Amino acid sequence: MSSVLNISAYLFTGIADPRGLQPVLRERASAAALKGTIILAEEGINLFLAGSPADVRGFVALLRADARFADLAVKESWSEEQPFGRMLVKVKGEIIRMDHPMIRPSAGRAPAVAPRTLRRWLDQGHDDEGREVVLLDTRNAFEVDYGTFDGALDWRIERFTQFPDAAAAAREDLTGRTVVSFCTGGIRCEKAALYLGDLGVEAYQLDGGILGYFEQVGGAHWTGDCFVFDGREALAPDLTPMRS
Repeated sequence: MSSVLNISAYLFTGIADPRGLQPVLRERASAAALKGTIILAEEGINLFLAGSPADVRGFVALLRADARFADLAVKESWSEEQPFGRMLVKVKGEIIRMDHPMIRPSAGRAPAVAPRTLRRWLDQGHDDEGREVVLLDTRNAFEVDYGTFDGALDWRIERFTQFPDAAAAAREDLTGRTVVSFCTGGIRCEKAALYLGDLGVEAYQLDGGILGYFEQVGGAHWTGDCFVFDGREALAPDLTPMRS
């Protein structure tokens, strides 16, 4: 039975002094024997952690006791072994780099579509207004190669900073269609949907990303696995490590 709890979570929220918070979270995570990575920036927090269930959930509870992180939504999965080698807490300019400072999810989220709603749209072949639904994979090309939604657009980007130029080039083709951007956990597709909206494209983010979809819906309309940035390499739609 798998006994190591793995979590991924992010939240766009104002952090005035991320460098001051860095040692506090490092000490708390280390005291709980957690391993993984926490990224802090003035725009928010992004984390991937693993450890015993009690220690992981206790750490999350401490985070949520801070008003800035009260709305932190966590996605859980399990493994037999610890997938991380050490505990890192990093401070960066963005929790996911896009190089477009005017895109600020903490000031207002992009419209989101729930996994079950997206499943229904894909089942029926259109959204609730009868419009064509276009799935847009915002991940890097090597991640997409592990698996993606059937028929999703894949712009073969090598890093997320290339997404804005790719989106601008495709704007005319996307206009008039319902675009659902998606990524592993939601962080990239949240910025992506906002950027598309600024271009005049009707865009939604998949709430909770691929992992949230797997958790609530399973593998419907999906082929392959989902790459994750830890020792498990990739997860199947049932959230178990990829089978070799």
